[in-house]
Amino acid sequence: MAYYLVRAKPHTELLPELRQRLDRGEIEKMRPFGGALHESLENARLAEEGWMVWEEEDYCRPPLAQERAAVLDAYFADLSVEAVREGEGWSRIQHLRRLWEPGEQNSRSISQHRF
Repeated sequence: MAYYLVRAKPHTELLPELRQRLDRGEIEKMRPFGGALHESLENARLAEEGWMVWEEEDYCRPPLAQERAAVLDAYFADLSVEAVREGEGWSRIQHLRRLWEPGEQNSRSISQHRF
């Protein structure tokens, strides 16, 4: 399996919808990638100038092909990936603020972020 540090520019107006899909477990149920994608998006971080970053486990060639077609391309632009070892991506971005706080089950915090 491969791991990637993903960097993408969110369509900010659609983040409340993404949050709702995460809350409903809709993304987590997608096979074969849903569990990993759900976990990654739940823990996504805010980077400089409105970018979001996260580590993603993936088996596709090209990377994230299924995830992009099913979810990512609807909510993000300018998506790029960098191959990393498992956990390396998370350790590189752990200092960044989370997009959603753990356990937060709604979109109220999205409006508080400056993108």
